[in-house]
Amino acid sequence: MAMESVDTETILIKKILSGNLHEFRILVRKYKKLIYHIVVRFVSNRADQEELGQEIFIKVYENLASFQFKSKLSTWIGKIAYHTCLNYLRKKKTIFYENGKLNRKPENDVINSGLKGIDEISSPAVLPDDVVQQGQISSFLQKEINRLPVQYRQVILLYHLDDMSQQEIAEIMNLPIGTVKSYIFRARRLLKDRLLAKYSKEELCL
Repeated sequence: MAMESVDTETILIKKILSGNLHEFRILVRKYKKLIYHIVVRFVSNRADQEELGQEIFIKVYENLASFQFKSKLSTWIGKIAYHTCLNYLRKKKTIFYENGKLNRKPENDVINSGLKGIDEISSPAVLPDDVVQQGQISSFLQKEINRLPVQYRQVILLYHLDDMSQQEIAEIMNLPIGTVKSYIFRARRLLKDRLLAKYSKEELCL
């Protein structure tokens, strides 16, 4: 199955490089969700999101001939998206380095996508009577995710929301695999501590 996927991507890329724009539109449809997930974590303005999305796919098209099939195409595209967004925010002067770490100026935007799969924080099971309570917890969690140091925020969302492996995240963000593991652990711990400071273990179903 994996070999089929590689062969399909090879054929798709060869057709695009031969000038077949229809095949490139297929690639855009296939990976636009991934691009969107990455872009919305950097900017909340709709116009900026669209501008970044277009810029990313232009870069994908312009650099497709350099893809060496040493990683998944999704990982390669994700890496372009991630670094395009970083460069965009640097130009906007909304991110900066402090004490050797990447930081971001405070914003009012809140991630609208729920964070799924973090069993260490709360139970995925929700009973009808708990819908309102779980909604409040989810809203609080989203705000706390937005408050995480940017490097923790990106890693935890790529890992849990986009179901990327730690190795894929390391490639996208140019980080050692050990650093990715450390960021995931620290982000989970921060989120769990903040949740427990706000809610009881019973409320969180821990």
